[in-house]
Amino acid sequence: MSFINKGVQKCGFSSQMHRIGGKLLTSHLLKCSKACSEQNLKTSRALSQVSSQNIDSFSYIIVGAGSAGCVLANRLTEDPNNTVKLMEAGPKDTIFDSKLLLWKIHMPAALTYNLCDDKYNWYYHTTPQKHMDNRIMYWPRGRVWGGSSSLNAMVYIRGHAEDYNRWNKEGAVGWDYEGCLPYFKKAQTHELGADRYRGGNGPLHVSRGKTKNPLHSAFLAAGQQAGYPITDDMNGFQQEGFGWMDMTIHKGQRWSTASGYLRPALSRPNLSAEVGILVTRILFEGTKAIGIEYVKNGEKKKALASKEVILSGGAINSPQLLMLSGVGNADDLRKLGIPVVCNLPGVGQNLQDHLELYIQQKCTQPITLYGAQKPLKMIKIGLEWFLKCTGEGATAHLESGGFIRSRAGVSHPDIQFHFLPSQVIDHGRVPSQMEAYQVHVGPMRSTSKGWLKLKSTDPREHPILEPNYLSTEIDVWEFRQCVKLAREIFAQEAFDKFRGPEVQPGSHVQSDEEIDAFVRQKADSAYHPSCTCKMGQSSDTTAVVDPQTKVIGVENLRIVDASIMPSVVSGNLNAPTIMVAEKAADIIKGLPPLREKNVPVYKPPSLETQR
Repeated sequence: MSFINKGVQKCGFSSQMHRIGGKLLTSHLLKCSKACSEQNLKTSRALSQVSSQNIDSFSYIIVGAGSAGCVLANRLTEDPNNTVKLMEAGPKDTIFDSKLLLWKIHMPAALTYNLCDDKYNWYYHTTPQKHMDNRIMYWPRGRVWGGSSSLNAMVYIRGHAEDYNRWNKEGAVGWDYEGCLPYFKKAQTHELGADRYRGGNGPLHVSRGKTKNPLHSAFLAAGQQAGYPITDDMNGFQQEGFGWMDMTIHKGQRWSTASGYLRPALSRPNLSAEVGILVTRILFEGTKAIGIEYVKNGEKKKALASKEVILSGGAINSPQLLMLSGVGNADDLRKLGIPVVCNLPGVGQNLQDHLELYIQQKCTQPITLYGAQKPLKMIKIGLEWFLKCTGEGATAHLESGGFIRSRAGVSHPDIQFHFLPSQVIDHGRVPSQMEAYQVHVGPMRSTSKGWLKLKSTDPREHPILEPNYLSTEIDVWEFRQCVKLAREIFAQEAFDKFRGPEVQPGSHVQSDEEIDAFVRQKADSAYHPSCTCKMGQSSDTTAVVDPQTKVIGVENLRIVDASIMPSVVSGNLNAPTIMVAEKAADIIKGLPPLREKNVPVYKPPSLETQR
């Protein structure tokens, strides 16, 4: 077994939400309808040539059974009058399957197996990054029931309240913190019980770590000795500081959206969930989405949606499918010979991700996870987990962490730490080499933005992914700070009895130039791609969906996943993605938006004078 890596992966709605002006919309639709006449004719002919047994009809078609799609499938089928087709490219996540043994998805400590296995992983790679020594970056993304919530490190972090207030200002009207917090709570059952910030009756079980490794306590004490506060809930009143992290683990098992949302809904007669499906394009009549075309077992089929098609494929698959279907930058589509349904230049733009570094220290005591790699120890851990779902197999071991501000005047934390009592090499694809501990550290709101584009018209071919990492000076400076501040924490008295030599970057790396070179060579994705179909106002030429999650310029088509985030949040993305889907489900169902007013949020007393 491999023990740990950091994995992966917005928000309220106002009754006074912005509406698209009639004249603007009419003008836009006229342009789109003219451009897509050729596509409409082809679609009509294709539909007429397909036998009735190859066409099914549903109220809603959801493309992608991931972190968002499973939530929508559950919530939309709560109404027995809705029929829902949920389509997933990968396999089921069941522990024992007729073809696949997927226990490693459910054992939290086995997560690096999932990150490195293309059976349920899209296995994406970026272009060579010119600001990172031309390195090609590996991007694992979920291709299985639960999506990336079945691959990630199970860290449950919501981001900061100001992230959602920023969304509201960026055009996602109604998606401020007051409109998002109720949906975080609606989704959640926290093992510590409900309060002003935590939910107590939702499908998503959230817990705290239970391993009691002394290195976690040392890390928290070191943060306090370095001058930072302790927070008892970084998803509650106070994100800033060091504390125990929440995890999507329930009774020793990974609690993905497949476990929390999809599986309880599978017995409903109005839900049809299929796997092994490659959706090739959205079908349109004019600018109205009427269904999808897909391939299963080598056979091309179609499914129709009487109400809406909903894309929940994530920040890569959703924009890719839009472009394959004729929705995107018209010039790019024409170059590939794709008939234009709607010219929407923002599709695939605004790509944002979190980069991070591993600062590693040799440990002088045999208390890290290095010993867990020994065969007899592996067998012992595995047997305990299979029999009781307890022990070292029942956690991802990322149990403590922190949020700090890089400099005075920053309104809310912009650097995140995840502490791990182990050493990770090459995404966990190489076993740890020694007794060592590390901290994952990286900036939360980098200014570098990228894009993705189609490589070809073949839906099986991965798109071109250009995150454009470290393309701004402030991003380089922030990473320099990350190295210095992480070293400062590891140098505190709390680590004295555990601290051996620094493994990475190493004592020879001291100057700013040497630190910058180390960052270019070793920084890696935190697996948080997002924002490629950003939410905003129709007047924003870079926006793809409106605050109701509807794709601008077409009808009966929505996107609900991390791609619609206007900007990346300050933390891990799985919890915000689930919240997005919970809120979108209420919007789709026409329910009054939930809001909570005057919820207190911590403000540091020394904001303008010190970190």
